[in-house]
Amino acid sequence: AGLLDVTDGQIFINEQNVTWYEPAQRGIGMVFQSYALYPQMTVKGNLSFGLKNAGLPKEEIEKRVKHASEILQIESLLERKPAALSGGQRQRVAIGRALVRDVEVFLFDEPLSNLDAKLRNELRVEIKRLHQKLDNTMIYVTHDQIEAMTLADRIAVMRDGLILQLDDPKTIYNAPVNKYVAGFIGSPGINFLKGTILHNDKPIFKLQGGWCESPDLSNYKFQETIKAETQVWLGIRPESVAVGGEAKNMPVNFSLEVEVIEPMGADTLVWSEIGGQEFRFMVDGNTIVNVGDRVTVGFDPAHASIFDFDNEERL
Repeated sequence: AGLLDVTDGQIFINEQNVTWYEPAQRGIGMVFQSYALYPQMTVKGNLSFGLKNAGLPKEEIEKRVKHASEILQIESLLERKPAALSGGQRQRVAIGRALVRDVEVFLFDEPLSNLDAKLRNELRVEIKRLHQKLDNTMIYVTHDQIEAMTLADRIAVMRDGLILQLDDPKTIYNAPVNKYVAGFIGSPGINFLKGTILHNDKPIFKLQGGWCESPDLSNYKFQETIKAETQVWLGIRPESVAVGGEAKNMPVNFSLEVEVIEPMGADTLVWSEIGGQEFRFMVDGNTIVNVGDRVTVGFDPAHASIFDFDNEERL
């Protein structure tokens, strides 16, 4: 965005070095969490203000404002002032201000954070449609992993200023590079089971706190040869856990007691524990499950993620 000085390295946008360019010269259309609209101006005035300052001809300004308002479906709002608009309408106008600049790159910084859940979902779809229509590069900053998964072609998961993983959403979800990424992506969150890898003729996972039957991890694709007695975290997502008759056909299966149930409509999230460690799984919303029931669950290690206990990197 150009709002902070560069301390190291260079920034290239569209193969052009913009490291020392002023923000306005970088060719980025910016949309922020706060709408940043001029309250005394109409929607049309807000859309055209930057273009007038840039000295564009009146005809070009009219053309761009018309084009942006049609794309965002705000033609009927052009003569209104921001105070007369809803939160969603104001955010559309804020997006329009970036759109009229006719730039190659858009930066969206938490653009939906001020909106309620229903409006957030609606505008998320509109932003996706906008991207499909314009086919511009859009950098979208968010703490909401659902926004990241649904909008992105590629996701950069960051922590303390470092990019931990840059991949397509499916790879981020199925093959997270470390425990942090695995826990950050996915709702409900992934289960982490603490244990040790044992070796006989095949790798076996021994759960800390005991397990009635140690699961065979032969289906799991280790990235390197694992030494015996390696302490690990085994991660399995609640939606990857099979239940009942289907569980009995899984390479790993065991019995749990239901402790808490959370009906979520189409699905029900079930909370339990194994070996003193928390374990969650999903069942169909129409399945009758009661607290205290014993349920057989299972999973395929091919759908698990295993991380080193100390450095938390994927094994």
